Amino acid sequence: MGVLNRKKGPSKGVEATVGPALTAVLPDEPRPWYRVPHLLKLNLLLLVPLVSSGAIGYDGSMMNGLQTLPQWQTYFGRPQGALLGAMNSVYPAGKFFALFLVTWIADRFGRKRAIFIGVVTCIAFCIMQGLAKNIETFIAARAVLGFFTSFLAQPSPILITELAYPTHRGKLTALYQTSFYLGAIIAAWCTYGTFKISSDWSWRIPSLLQGALPLLQLCFIWFLPESPRWLVKHGRHSQARKILVDYHAGGDESSPLVDFEMNEIEVALTMEADVMSQNSWLDLVRTPANRKRTLIAVCVGWFAQWNGVNIISYYLFLVLKTIGITQPKDQTLINGLMQITNWLSAVFVGALMVDRVGRRTLFLVSTGGLCFSYCIWTGLTASFVQTHNEATGRAVVAFIFIAYFSYAIAWAPLLAAYTVEIFPYTLRSRGVSVMYLSTFAGLVVGNQVNPIAMQNIGWKYYIFFCCLLAVIFAIIYFLFPETKGYTLEEIREVFEGPAHGKLDDLETARPETQSGKKDEGKAIQHAEK
Repeated sequence: MGVLNRKKGPSKGVEATVGPALTAVLPDEPRPWYRVPHLLKLNLLLLVPLVSSGAIGYDGSMMNGLQTLPQWQTYFGRPQGALLGAMNSVYPAGKFFALFLVTWIADRFGRKRAIFIGVVTCIAFCIMQGLAKNIETFIAARAVLGFFTSFLAQPSPILITELAYPTHRGKLTALYQTSFYLGAIIAAWCTYGTFKISSDWSWRIPSLLQGALPLLQLCFIWFLPESPRWLVKHGRHSQARKILVDYHAGGDESSPLVDFEMNEIEVALTMEADVMSQNSWLDLVRTPANRKRTLIAVCVGWFAQWNGVNIISYYLFLVLKTIGITQPKDQTLINGLMQITNWLSAVFVGALMVDRVGRRTLFLVSTGGLCFSYCIWTGLTASFVQTHNEATGRAVVAFIFIAYFSYAIAWAPLLAAYTVEIFPYTLRSRGVSVMYLSTFAGLVVGNQVNPIAMQNIGWKYYIFFCCLLAVIFAIIYFLFPETKGYTLEEIREVFEGPAHGKLDDLETARPETQSGKKDEGKAIQHAEK
């Protein structure tokens, strides 16, 4: 995450990340963040919500692995078609219905409490899933488990972005979704390791281990601070300030950075209270700016599932069967290796480059690469079906890896990170929920349609996604704005313009903000010198 700042003045890299006003009040600290005790402590605690996505990513990879296990297939009567689709789709369907409840709980009782509910319930229903005696119990456990994973998925990225140190916010929020692959890696290699077990425990062990990451979260969630923005919204200003002093300023009560952040949060929330309801979902479409935000959230959620990667995520064994790879050992090995390359792509090409390259550029590069590799993959599969050439089959596997690698550049790290950024505080929970509603709806439809399409028309189904990816690229180019270079509260300028997005008018109207403004002015003059 780089160096906080140096005594020679604000670095151009930091200023490009968060803007000149915030850069001017950053502390003169030459050490990297991992050598600054309060920032190290904060970032380690943020691992608690950060691995929430890993608990969710475990599921798709686990189901991919279980479907390759003869023991699982035999125990549940070799489900296929609509029944197989139902086993996968009840998981996101449960999430869909939970989002309305978790949105209210996260806004009313806090982000941390919502995560705690998700952690406890996910542990309980993972046990139910792993000990299932019949297909009905297995499906029911997956449905309820999916319901309560929304209590992890929805508030976690919001808490990260609202609590993170300002110069770390973009990377940390982007890293949140990359932990999806951490869970997927654990699941993939777990099923690869258990396929040799001849008993039912070959699939029960991976099913039970789905609760491992929530159990780890449960051990450390007590030490995690609440969102300062949520505390300010609920009138607990002193608690919010103490968290910022402790974790952003290392205990310095007179820190200009804390004054700047508190002032910005308070003024932004005052502005939002005058124009937006605290409960009405209609606020998402009341103004042109909010309609654009909501449209982007819907597009991000739906396209994350309907870009062809969902076929690989949940039905890799069907894809591999079309190119002659039918052995469980080979299928689980490919699944495991793929999750590792995806994670490396999401972390090092996506999340860690988000402040340098920008969100919009990553989306375009990711979608363009996915479209190109999908077209080549489709053509090679068509050739293999006719020739059954072994070299062509290996080339197909290579382009499946490239397609997923391209996907992971942006659609993994930015799914939540971009959505969290574009909404102001008052709409943030509802906006993220809209994105997840779109994601889960797309996942439910895909899990029903994809196995049926793959069973009936095979590789020809890939042609549809080649065309769709070209359309997605065009939509991103014309619709998605860049949010790089703004603080969390300043991003409203991107959608509403400087005249409506800046907080200057309200700042001058609030006496309590004047000292903060003076400190900021002095800091800017000092930086210019």
